[in-house]
Amino acid sequence: MDRQSSQPTLQTIAVVGLGTMGTGIAEVLARSGREVIGIDISEAAAHRAATSLAAATARSVARERLTEQERADVLARFRTFTDLGAAAEADLVIEVVPESYEIKQQVFRELDAIVRPDTILATGTNALSVTRMAAESLRPERVLGLHFFNPAPTMKLVEIVSCVLTAPPAVEAVTELARDLGKEPVPVGDRPGFVADGLLFGYLNQAAAMYEARYASREDIDAAMRLGCGLPMGPLALLDLIGVDTARTVLEAMYASSGDRLHAPAPILGQLAEAGLTGQKSGRGFYTYEAPGSSVIVRDLQTPLDGSLVGGGRPVGSVGVAGSGTMASGIAQVFAQAGYSVVLAARSQEKAEAAKAAIGKSLGRAVSKGRLTEEGAAQTLDRITPAGSLDAFSEVDLAVEAVAEDLAVKQELFSTLDKVCKPGAVLATTTSSLPVIAIARVTSRPQDVIGMHFFNPAPAMKLVEVVRTVLTADDVHATVREICLKVRKHPVDCGDRAGFIVNALLFPYLNNAIKMVEQHYADIDQIDAAMKLGGGYPMGPFELLDVVGLDVSLAIEKVLHKEFRDPGLAPSPLLEHLVAAGCLGRKTGRGFREYAARR
Repeated sequence: MDRQSSQPTLQTIAVVGLGTMGTGIAEVLARSGREVIGIDISEAAAHRAATSLAAATARSVARERLTEQERADVLARFRTFTDLGAAAEADLVIEVVPESYEIKQQVFRELDAIVRPDTILATGTNALSVTRMAAESLRPERVLGLHFFNPAPTMKLVEIVSCVLTAPPAVEAVTELARDLGKEPVPVGDRPGFVADGLLFGYLNQAAAMYEARYASREDIDAAMRLGCGLPMGPLALLDLIGVDTARTVLEAMYASSGDRLHAPAPILGQLAEAGLTGQKSGRGFYTYEAPGSSVIVRDLQTPLDGSLVGGGRPVGSVGVAGSGTMASGIAQVFAQAGYSVVLAARSQEKAEAAKAAIGKSLGRAVSKGRLTEEGAAQTLDRITPAGSLDAFSEVDLAVEAVAEDLAVKQELFSTLDKVCKPGAVLATTTSSLPVIAIARVTSRPQDVIGMHFFNPAPAMKLVEVVRTVLTADDVHATVREICLKVRKHPVDCGDRAGFIVNALLFPYLNNAIKMVEQHYADIDQIDAAMKLGGGYPMGPFELLDVVGLDVSLAIEKVLHKEFRDPGLAPSPLLEHLVAAGCLGRKTGRGFREYAARR
């Protein structure tokens, strides 16, 4: 239940700008017991804000989170005006006007002449300099940044931005306010993007550039990041939600500050913004929506055919999986559960038998959790034949390698597959970062070679990146897409370049997080909290790095840097030092954090 708290220090709060963000902030404040003064020069915007709060509180009553009386109290605490003079008695003013120095400075100049000397002035900017705004205020010691995340009622993170001019009592007051609102305040320094957006917008920019280069479709880019990383939204859909014009402004500010090419706005952002295609708010951006302000995507001319319609593939009845590690075992289990006969080949019969035993344990866990019947588990295991040599692949229709991420190792294995496998067999590599063409060229049939990048753990993760080389035959591509659908995976198409989709977008983001720590801008706990609470990420970047393994992460960063020759992709020295020291993450007990020793 939402209850009014005992009289807080900041009791009367004005919110200037009643767009989506301002309205959300006003709702959070009114529900917490504050008197909220909503101000917007547009009467229509003020009316929409009041209507939005009425609808949100009505839903809370329907869900029994508020009583009718509590709802009436919340609505009574929110008043709307079209004149800044209404902020005269506010203890705190939060401006959430468009991301423009000129507009924000005009608001601050007018507020200087209106509010009390002790009133705190907070800017909701996520890209502009708080220091610059404070310096131009009559009382700079009371100016700071208060950056909520969209949607404000549900997102827990609030970045509190102080500058060299901000007085500590002002910071303490808004920190106490954030906690009282049920938010997680994270103190950050004054630089464009702060923590969460500083990491997020570089990633979004790369996704836009990837789409602009026609490397992958917008649907495949978004699906790859949702299914491969567990993110709540794909990057292009998120850009539409944030606003393409807003994203461009944030990136321009970040690029002006850092000079990092990763933050130089992708040209497509400017093209869309200039055309008025700013995302959900205009009804069209990267996607097309039912109406301006709607989140419902409608089909348009850019939408590709659904993958289920792909045809013309080669018949596949049996599958060979090469390898004995976790990934190989998981992939073998996926195919066997889908009804395929599977040959699981390792370097020795003993290793192959051990890999099959590991699959048996995995199936047993699935049975205990009610995801599989005992009969189904037994039938799955019966479909897997362990072998100590690749010679057992002589009759398979599809051979999938899942061995060490080492080009020489994979090339040697494919050279053997070329000799062993029958003509017409599809040869697939599960590499996550190596060039597929470099693997294909050691065979006499590169047209039969394709990338089929599963994600770990293979039985649980839905995504498969399907990687065509310049020589891959059309029917081989169709075969792999059809098989992915048959084994209940989601295939996404991408070209043969380092990182494919997921790693090419994920690892620069992780590398930038490490650079933030190197520059003493924020610590690992603050950054992890910012991305989980502000971005809705399932794990913070340092949690994820320690799980993936710092050695694996460094290897992928090096491949990306070598491929794209971008200085911004150079691996962080801190990452290199930790790997050199043997601090590889959870698997060694120490990475960016220390972990309890394994028993």
